[in-house]
Amino acid sequence: MNEFQAYFTLGYRHIADINAYDHMLFLAVLCAVYSIKDWRKIIVMVTAFTVGHSITLAAAVMDIFTLPSDIVEILIPVTIVATGISNLFPTRDHSNRRVYFLTLLFGFIHGMGFSNFLKASLMEGMDESIFTPLLAFNLGVEAGQLLIVAIILAVAWLVLDLLKLSEKYWRIGISVAGIVLALQLIYQLVFV
Repeated sequence: MNEFQAYFTLGYRHIADINAYDHMLFLAVLCAVYSIKDWRKIIVMVTAFTVGHSITLAAAVMDIFTLPSDIVEILIPVTIVATGISNLFPTRDHSNRRVYFLTLLFGFIHGMGFSNFLKASLMEGMDESIFTPLLAFNLGVEAGQLLIVAIILAVAWLVLDLLKLSEKYWRIGISVAGIVLALQLIYQLVFV
């Protein structure tokens, strides 16, 4: 396996790993307000998230900007809570630009969560350039995220179209579940 394939696989496995459930939970809550017919918006949104964490990953790997991992680990579930609350109180002017900007911003935070993992992996087999490993890792994460989002949308389609649950109840259910699980994560990180 060449270097690109190795880091692509590493990125894909990192996001698709059940231990990355906080990132999966964020994606589920983020997508709770959308249905399969909104797939273009979702791809742009997931890509904004990837751009955000790609910038942060690059900055962290090059030691330009880092945050202590204990702070980052708390901020990740905070992004889930914030997204869930936003879903519970939708506004009429729910602009795509605002959603994309917040998704990009939250991508920065989640990227810090990926950075320690990637830095450790890069240091093991570091060559003179980080461009290829960084690009491949991010593309692997993007592929994994798109797969997760496809699964979320398939479940949403099943629940909304086949079982005829209202979009409002779907949005509220996923958002509240995400908020509760994220608050539990915060509690565990702070008090346990």
